[in-house]
Amino acid sequence: MFNFLVKRIIYTLPIMLGVALVCFGLVHIAPGDPLVSILPPDASVDLQNQLMELYGFNRSLPEQFFSWIFRALQGDLGTSIATGRPVTEEVLKAVVNTLRLAMVATVIGFVFGCLFGFVAGYFQNSWIDKAASATSVLGVSVPHYWLGMVLVIIFSSILMLLPPSGAGPGGSGEWAWDWEHIKFLILPAVTMSVIPMGIIARTVRALVAEILAQEFIVGLRAKGLTDVGIFLHVVKNAAPTALAVMGLQLGYLLGGSILIETVFSWPGTGFLLNSAIFQRDLPLLQGTILVLATFFVVLNLLVDVMQTLLDPRIARG
Repeated sequence: MFNFLVKRIIYTLPIMLGVALVCFGLVHIAPGDPLVSILPPDASVDLQNQLMELYGFNRSLPEQFFSWIFRALQGDLGTSIATGRPVTEEVLKAVVNTLRLAMVATVIGFVFGCLFGFVAGYFQNSWIDKAASATSVLGVSVPHYWLGMVLVIIFSSILMLLPPSGAGPGGSGEWAWDWEHIKFLILPAVTMSVIPMGIIARTVRALVAEILAQEFIVGLRAKGLTDVGIFLHVVKNAAPTALAVMGLQLGYLLGGSILIETVFSWPGTGFLLNSAIFQRDLPLLQGTILVLATFFVVLNLLVDVMQTLLDPRIARG
């Protein structure tokens, strides 16, 4: 197990380097002046040169890249051009909000996805299977932002049950696990959970149908094992794959929540990325993407380890 873990960690190092290189390259080839948000229209050439030197934009791209990587390894992601605050501070605060939202959405999607998947797998080709499968396909097909706006119209404008935007009463950035704050989390979390729910449901349905068709299930029934016992065997065999899908979906939600967080004005990494893109804030944009990519790689590593603990055959393979 230790050797397996060491190998997986070693494999992640070139991946992280490649992610950092792609992140840096894509940000810098985008058109636009990164200093346009803070320079006055009548800025002198001397002022422009001073700011270019201050943020390191006057150096070559390889020099900027290695300097950025060296500082990032020390926890310094630079200073935001738009706000003047440390990027690390801005990103970590947004990451906490996004993690909170993504984890709640993943739990909702995983629970209902597994429920629909197991029901559809056990009642194959019945109306229950068709209804669960149709719900899963609908969940994957519906655009996030459209569903978010529909939920806001229904539950905020018409029924007036839940707040339409923000992360706390009065625009407060502080969080507490009480109803006054949780009600701000419900609509964006439900909206984010729809696609993972559909993907997990389809995956679990296929797994359950495949497992129930295997010979060892017939043998267990022949030995007189109860339905509950057989169900536990099915869960044990389906768990590693379902867990891997859940981990990937959590990673996708961390990095792909920009539209939902913008619709609901949720102060997470997606909202931060949206602001950084429109303000052409390169340090903030680079830092946010790097942190999200790091979370995705670490999540994949954790899923690999947990899969191995659940199914030792993976390690031997």
